[in-house]
Amino acid sequence: MKIHREGIVIILFVLLLITSLNLVIYWFVNSTFIQSLLIIVSTVFFLLVVWFFRSPVRNVIPEETVILCPADGKVVVIEEVIEKEYFKDKRIQVSVFMSPLNVHVNRYPISGTVSYYKYHPGKYLVAWHPKSSELNERSTVLIRDDQGREILTRQIAGAVARRIVTYAVEGEQVIQGGELGFIKFGSRVDLFLPPDTKILVKVGDKVSGNRTVIGKF
Repeated sequence: MKIHREGIVIILFVLLLITSLNLVIYWFVNSTFIQSLLIIVSTVFFLLVVWFFRSPVRNVIPEETVILCPADGKVVVIEEVIEKEYFKDKRIQVSVFMSPLNVHVNRYPISGTVSYYKYHPGKYLVAWHPKSSELNERSTVLIRDDQGREILTRQIAGAVARRIVTYAVEGEQVIQGGELGFIKFGSRVDLFLPPDTKILVKVGDKVSGNRTVIGKF
């Protein structure tokens, strides 16, 4: 299993912490039951942390007419909204909620040029809150393809997630399926699509980054 680079330091820290704790308990607590229980609990916790930072390889053959899902999770919003930050007009919003058990790599839904990027400090409302897209800590990335079509992708922090990592740089060329970033410990990714996009998912669908087709131009 491949581990994402964002998790290496955290995994090593957790390993050092639980090893130290187990050694302290071993030397100062004579109860075999407590020693065994701590070993079991700490091992399960460590494996969950490792599992969170998994990064499965999902190769993609780019398709110009297809919009791929940017994250693993569940579709929680599909609606027409006024996107206020960049477009300032009507767009179709599709939101994917990531639980702590989902893969947390975020991916580019289309190929093109990063023509806009902005990080916004903010609140930490629960990720499914209607205002989280506007009030929470978030990063906005706009990709414009060779045909001039634009898709806005927004990484949103939640009540638990407090660390958004975004790799996008304005002006760079990106490939559909490439890594856009990473959100640590659960949150949400919003897509803002052209009004005439044909949406191929529905609210409640479980989706996978680089596997599920969100829509078509």
